[in-house]
Amino acid sequence: MTDFPVTIFHNPKCGASRNTLAIIEAAGYAPTIVDYLKAGWSLDQLKDLAARTGVGVRGLLRTKGALAEELGLTDPAASDETILAAMVEHPILVERPIVVTPKGAVLARPKEKVLEVLDRHPPADAA
Repeated sequence: MTDFPVTIFHNPKCGASRNTLAIIEAAGYAPTIVDYLKAGWSLDQLKDLAARTGVGVRGLLRTKGALAEELGLTDPAASDETILAAMVEHPILVERPIVVTPKGAVLARPKEKVLEVLDRHPPADAA
């Protein structure tokens, strides 16, 4: 639907991301899908998403897996700038999926959180 654009920053290998995409599609949307592992991130884009989702930079940091810890990003002393720079260099460090619509932006964890930014919801049996 072009009158209500939906963008999902998606990792096709991630079950949570695939499930969120399924909810969006079941609600009747044909979202713009950004495979962020291929597209990468810009510093400004990540700052904007951290603010718009309300989770902050640290909230966007994917700590599952060893990379965040290896890079010292889970240390409370790690600055937002350090975390952001690492996310730009290693896109896998960004938690997913992130969904952006005219109603706002969410880190869709749990996947049902995506419903907060959709204009209409899928049938109950599709979610």
